[in-house]
Amino acid sequence: MKITVTHIGTATVLLEIGGLHLLTDPAFDPAPAVYRHDPVILRSTGGPAIRASELRRVDAVLLSHDEHPDNLDATGRGLLAGRPVLTTVSGAARLGGGARGLAPWETRTLTVGDGTLRITGTPGLHGPVGDVTGFVVEAPGEEEAVYISGDTVHIPELDEIGRRFTIGTALLHLGAARIEAFGGGELITMDGAQAASLTRSLGARRVIPVHYDFWDHFTEGREQIAARFTEAGLADRLHWLTPGIAEPLD
Repeated sequence: MKITVTHIGTATVLLEIGGLHLLTDPAFDPAPAVYRHDPVILRSTGGPAIRASELRRVDAVLLSHDEHPDNLDATGRGLLAGRPVLTTVSGAARLGGGARGLAPWETRTLTVGDGTLRITGTPGLHGPVGDVTGFVVEAPGEEEAVYISGDTVHIPELDEIGRRFTIGTALLHLGAARIEAFGGGELITMDGAQAASLTRSLGARRVIPVHYDFWDHFTEGREQIAARFTEAGLADRLHWLTPGIAEPLD
């Protein structure tokens, strides 16, 4: 499957697939910034590699959840209007407009212009901080699919993905995020060890890490992620993107 992927920052990615341009988890506010949602305070330390105004084309948005600014901030919300948005069922109710909810394993056909994709929602667990969904994206005539994890830890339900789909490329939300207000110790996104385990379960031939830098609540970065994949014998699966650079992959 031929795709072009641009990592913009955190979990924000522009994915060109099957003739459509999909934007994931749009976060485009300038950094540094502080977001207060008592009792939680989130701090960003770095901004997007591409400004929202520089995006040439966005056909639809895949939003893993709408409740946290590292996945959807004020600037990112401005990109939702007038576009199809696939997200959680609860998030679609909050957002209204063109937002449509995906329950786990529910599939919707996304058609924009001459491009058509099949999008399937996947399970997720984001700790005690709200609903989340991942996505499997299929293009007509292609055997392989693309998996986008959303903000989740590795739960047993995710092992079903590799049984249902042939995953070529997986975009995994990592960072080992922890929130001190919730005790500080519970993972609410995958760490490197969980990501390596999920990679083996998926059978993905390529893993693109996202959601691992520029926020204070992330506790693992590139070095730790790479080390865990090396320990698992999966270092060759990792594919790091340079933020802001569109990279064609097949």
